Amino acid sequence: MDTITGEIVGIEHDPARSAPLAEIEFEDDDRRLVLAPEGVRVGETIQVGVSAEIKPGNTLPLAEIPEGVPVCNVESNRGDGGKFARASGVSATLLTHDRDVAVVQLPSGEVKRLDPQCRATIGVVAGGGRTEKPFVKAGNKHHKMKARGTKYPRVRGVAMNAVDHPFGGGGRQHPGQPKSVSRDAPPGRKGGDIASKRTGRGGNK
Repeated sequence: MDTITGEIVGIEHDPARSAPLAEIEFEDDDRRLVLAPEGVRVGETIQVGVSAEIKPGNTLPLAEIPEGVPVCNVESNRGDGGKFARASGVSATLLTHDRDVAVVQLPSGEVKRLDPQCRATIGVVAGGGRTEKPFVKAGNKHHKMKARGTKYPRVRGVAMNAVDHPFGGGGRQHPGQPKSVSRDAPPGRKGGDIASKRTGRGGNK
């Protein structure tokens, strides 16, 4: 894979994504939107390829990245565009690699064994600290959820009428019955913890 060079021409906001996007114009006039790592700026030169420099924003195969370097937007299979470490403020760590396998620790702590020719971007995804700022107003939360395919607001079952939910009705808000239900329960009965192995904070006694 040859190394190509491009220039960051803009930083864009994506309402359905937690991280900003960098718009890159490459030498062949092709423009791409990619996840912006921390520290990149408009006008900066970006490289993609085997001989790219090890600096935030550049994309290389895992085989060409030194061990211990934080990476983001890591491919699961060669050429898939990146599947891991894509949320704002996160990064994966390249633990080790050889001819046959590259070992990467994901933000969750899970360790993945990947093809060393899978590509990754150097650096940490921009937008870190996003969750530290409170929404303050319900309208702010509304606009965030509106950009996602999520039902919002979600009404509690105990706050509903008896006809609307198995936990509904009654003079005060409580389920009134066991919350754990069988996997084979009919649709009108399936509310609460479905086929749960255990519930609560007690753990194993």
